Amino acid sequence: MTPVETLLSILDLERLEQNLFRGHAPLAGWKRVYGGLVIAQALVAAGRTVEGRRPHSLHGYFLLGGDPSIPIIYEVDRIRDGRSFTTRRVVAIQKGEAIFAMSASFHAEEPGLHHQTSMPKVPLPEDLPSETDLKKLYLETLPPARAAYWKRERPIEVRPVDPSGFFDRRQQASEHHLWFRATGTLPDDPAVHAAVLAYASDMSLLDSAMVAHGKSVSDPDIMPASLDHALWFHEDFRADEWLLYAQESPWTGHARGLGRGLIYTRDGRLVASAAQEGLVRRIAPSPSRF
Repeated sequence: MTPVETLLSILDLERLEQNLFRGHAPLAGWKRVYGGLVIAQALVAAGRTVEGRRPHSLHGYFLLGGDPSIPIIYEVDRIRDGRSFTTRRVVAIQKGEAIFAMSASFHAEEPGLHHQTSMPKVPLPEDLPSETDLKKLYLETLPPARAAYWKRERPIEVRPVDPSGFFDRRQQASEHHLWFRATGTLPDDPAVHAAVLAYASDMSLLDSAMVAHGKSVSDPDIMPASLDHALWFHEDFRADEWLLYAQESPWTGHARGLGRGLIYTRDGRLVASAAQEGLVRRIAPSPSRF
């Protein structure tokens, strides 16, 4: 299967009971389950207990690192079915312990006031180097762990506006913009596009905190981990068309960093917002990581 087909298959959770679902993670190249996958699968589990309403927000906490070699059980608690809003709580479980907990809210469509912030003025994705171009420029200069990440085929294509944030080690402004999209055509179901965007939203928020210090989450003297994640859906979109992820970090301290992101379509519509705090602990470099 292509990477996108693999992603769609692992987002198609198995229903065990009315409020109980089972998911899996890809094994290749991962020592622990990617946080964005757990967010996306938890959103799918919640959404399968809701009729006729789309998600508008989710808030999750990463509790333990997931093991990609065993299934993840998602238990959904139907907190409330209101006239306009539906609330769900999801707990992801492995080996009898919670590894992730999330609350999600779904909203019935209704009209209302509208405004949004403007999209940053950045080059379009067609005017930026492709991943193939970036690999030719930077791959040989990367440490083995980072090079292995970039060598793998992935379901999400990324084109950073300023690639130096990924590859160079110099202090920069605490912002990090990139274009992304699924590498293949997705079904028309809006729930699939929401899940894929949720999957992608965890990709690089902590990088915006790291570039201010000339560091990367892949550096051997940094222990990174996502601690919590929030995502708000504003407008319709397709995750297989280019989306701009405009990211910035207002703060780092006490071994933690905060990243915020706004997600726009190429015509400037703000379709989602995200925020994440992560662990960015300084440690002694470990040879085993490279």
